[in-house]
Amino acid sequence: MRDPNEQTVAEKLRGHFNGLTRAERQLAVSLLANYPVSGLGSVSELAKSANVSGPTVVRMAQKIGFAGFTELQSALKLEVEETISNPISKQERWTRNAPDAHILNRFADAVIDNLKQTLQQLDTQDFDQAVGLFTERERAVHIVGGRITRALSDYFFTHLQVIRDDVIAIASNSNTWPHYLLNMKPGDVVVVFDIRRYEHDILRFVDLARERGAVVIVFTDQWTSPAAVNAEYVFNARIEAPSAWDSSVVIMFILEAMIEAMTTSTWKVTKERMNTLENLFDKTKMFSKSS
Repeated sequence: MRDPNEQTVAEKLRGHFNGLTRAERQLAVSLLANYPVSGLGSVSELAKSANVSGPTVVRMAQKIGFAGFTELQSALKLEVEETISNPISKQERWTRNAPDAHILNRFADAVIDNLKQTLQQLDTQDFDQAVGLFTERERAVHIVGGRITRALSDYFFTHLQVIRDDVIAIASNSNTWPHYLLNMKPGDVVVVFDIRRYEHDILRFVDLARERGAVVIVFTDQWTSPAAVNAEYVFNARIEAPSAWDSSVVIMFILEAMIEAMTTSTWKVTKERMNTLENLFDKTKMFSKSS
């Protein structure tokens, strides 16, 4: 079993990217473009697909911390097993190796480590550019989540709707998705949440959104959703926790940081929208007020 705190191959590639040679960078891009499948074949197959030499494959594997390509490939195979694992297998794995500390402490340690490792990998320029896209009011923003990540998409939609108009929460029933695609315009932003076990409907939706000319932003885990292949921006967050369930804490952290960045950069307009919304709350008596 792989140590859940250990970096994935993708994280190691991104972390070492600036220190790679031109050919090694070309190989890393090729590997990440069809991750992890492209790394499951032979050295010669990977080298051919990236248009580099076999020794380049071996050297890059060593540069990012592996003894050679065989060890890198073994790590990829373990990752594939992890991405398809279900809540029952995850729970059994964690309880089998659980330390004696209270679950609160173990969970807090895991989440803090997830946050640290995610921040080490997160590209602040990508973060700023994504925030910029969200605040361009001529672009509609379409938001979709999966079975578990639906809660994240709803949370982001609720806040973004206060900051700007033309924000669309895509219904969970995929049978209705062609109707949303019908109204999607070139340049619109599509926000996708997809963590392991990746959902086929979301992958297909992203393919169709790109055909419509949308700019796709994907929030995913450390292994990376297949939907990321068609995304302009991908935000990888570590989700492992001592639980049958994956943790959404780090993805939520990134979202809340983006919400604050958008609020600050558009404060004049956002403040007016907030004031209008508060007046509507008062008129509808949505919230109770103390005397």
